[in-house]
Amino acid sequence: MSVLTPASRPSRVVELPSVPGLTALYGKAVLPSPRDIAGAVSSKLPFGKSAVPTVEASTLRLPDVTYLVRGVKGEPSHIVDYQRLLGEPVSDALPAGYVHVLGFPVAMALMVSAEFPLLVMGMVHLRNSVSVARTISTGEQLNILAWAQNMTGHAKGTSVELVVEAYADEEVVWRGVSTYLAKGKYLVGRGDESGQIDRAEFSAPLPTGRWQLGGSIGRQYAAVSGDRNPIHMSALTAKAFGFPRAIAHGMYTAARALSEAGRMRPDAYEWTVEFAKPVLLPGKVDVSIRGDAGVGGTGAVTYAGWNGKSGKMHFTGKITPLG
Repeated sequence: MSVLTPASRPSRVVELPSVPGLTALYGKAVLPSPRDIAGAVSSKLPFGKSAVPTVEASTLRLPDVTYLVRGVKGEPSHIVDYQRLLGEPVSDALPAGYVHVLGFPVAMALMVSAEFPLLVMGMVHLRNSVSVARTISTGEQLNILAWAQNMTGHAKGTSVELVVEAYADEEVVWRGVSTYLAKGKYLVGRGDESGQIDRAEFSAPLPTGRWQLGGSIGRQYAAVSGDRNPIHMSALTAKAFGFPRAIAHGMYTAARALSEAGRMRPDAYEWTVEFAKPVLLPGKVDVSIRGDAGVGGTGAVTYAGWNGKSGKMHFTGKITPLG
């Protein structure tokens, strides 16, 4: 019996014929919606915003729909490229991070739909929580479900969760919850930062390693994930979105830490990560990856990455046995 049970989700299901391409989805994401155009025009009218109909924040809702794509599996050579880049053993075991790669475009399709109330471009990836019920074979076909939930007020805007579940037949084998922040967009009022890491209290532990990340790592990860968000591709494209240089994909750093946990990982586990300061490319990241498998230990693995010079945290997370 699986250690995961299906999560509560919208009952209306829209089945997509295939996994959408991320390049087209990002193209759609950078185009403003009619609502955003109306807001921009109204703010410049000399006779005030009332001349253009606006949507009250209280009426904005997340799409009450679940997207579904059946029979999803990775291309074998593509999976090997991912395994090699992230440092996973080249085997028939599908990395948990690669399942995120398979499911992310389905969630992204929902986020760029006309029903989704937040702009995708400029969103900040706050955290991820992934539950892995068992080892998934590279040859297994998965049914991917995606939906949005928990749009809540945040001290800096509005946060929302995107959930992806992967089924093998009727069994939930993988679930990922990604939390994003739309900065400056207060659709449901101001909230607090409960559950966030207190950045000021981070104290760097003794490192167990150091990553030397070249300027091309964003493009390399994009090649195996399909995630060609401009902020990761080059200094030129990243500057258009307010970054001095390209930044590493958050899921690259989290998946690399998961990979380096290696044999300390159980077969079924929960994998969490909180993101803080982005990693500018090229750059160095000091990392600490430590297990608690001794007598009386929990079997958990904790990890963190930070800037060795400034002490500023990039990410921190945990891998804990599930079930």
